[in-house]
This record gives sequence, C-alpha cells and structure tokens, in this order.
Amino acid sequence: MVHLGNNIAKLRNFRRIPQKEVASRLNISQSEYSRLESKAEISDDLLEHIADVINYPVDLIKELDNSSIQSVHNSGSISDSIFYQNNPNEKIQDLYERLLKEKDDIIKSKDEVIEMYRKQQKAS
Repeated sequence: MVHLGNNIAKLRNFRRIPQKEVASRLNISQSEYSRLESKAEISDDLLEHIADVINYPVDLIKELDNSSIQSVHNSGSISDSIFYQNNPNEKIQDLYERLLKEKDDIIKSKDEVIEMYRKQQKAS
C-alpha cells in the first residue's frame, strides 16, 4: 500500500524544502504539517495543494512505491538526502507520456467546445 505522507516527505526532502516552508505556504503550523506526512491517506484537495507547493505531480506522489525504493542515503542532513528507484527513467517516462496524453485530451476537448460555440454563434 502506498503511504502518501511518506511519499510527500521523500519528495519534499529531495527538493530540499523544509517542512516549515511547506506548512507556511499551506497556512498551517509546522506541527500540523508534520502530522500530515505521517498519514497514509490524504484528501485529494490537500494532496493537490501540497503537490503544487513541492512542485511534483499528484500522480507521482500517489504512485511512488516503497517497494521500488532501493535506498535512501542521508549523509548527515536532510538537505543531502537522495533517493533512488528501480528504473526511475522508465517510471518518469511513463508518467510523462500519460500526462502528455491527458494534456492533449484536454486541449482536444477545449478545441471541440470552442468549435461548437463558434457554430452556435454563426447559427444565431
């Protein structure tokens, strides 16, 4: 099972963003934010806000899998933390391709709505 709080903590540490900074941007206390990172489940709305703050896609946070983590190396401080995954390029590429397809689908839908609107305007 994916533990969203752990995944957020790993990604936040990878970006070298302190808990206090994320908490401030979410308008909550650092201790409240720390409790969030200990939760396995986080609401989608809050997850979207956190993803925006730490600058990672929500899908990546949801799909980061502890079984694929090979190691977490910490050489004395959080700012030096680096995590490695099995086949990270493949996972990143898959996620990137899926996000691109979603973007293309959204653009196609938008274009169809615009075209329908233009046809309505001409018919009026």
